[in-house]
Amino acid sequence: QVQLVESGGGLVQAGGSLRVSCAASGRIFSRYAMGWFRQAPGKEREFVAAIRWSGSTTYYGDSVKGRFTISRDSAKNTVYLQMNSLKPEDTAVYYCAATPRYCSGSGCYGIRTYDYWGQGTQVTVSS
Repeated sequence: QVQLVESGGGLVQAGGSLRVSCAASGRIFSRYAMGWFRQAPGKEREFVAAIRWSGSTTYYGDSVKGRFTISRDSAKNTVYLQMNSLKPEDTAVYYCAATPRYCSGSGCYGIRTYDYWGQGTQVTVSS
């Protein structure tokens, strides 16, 4: 069993930066992929970024490419999402997710790919 706990959300002005974290506990195998998703009110959950646990391969949704960076600290079992140049449309609840199954490319984008989810952290960007 894997438990995921997000932290670091908050209120930030447009153009600002914020970093959210996801602490994972339980068995985190080398092949686990970790992802970030977000969901705004009235919208579907959207893929933001993903990273393979054993390597540095990363993937990003089109709306965040060039602004967001996903990274992980294996020693701390923690995944980070650094968000720069934030826009009001980035306002959402951000969820961390994990899967023990191998994924590559677009295979890492789908909600159904992930087996474990955190409770979410609110990010609000004011204009």
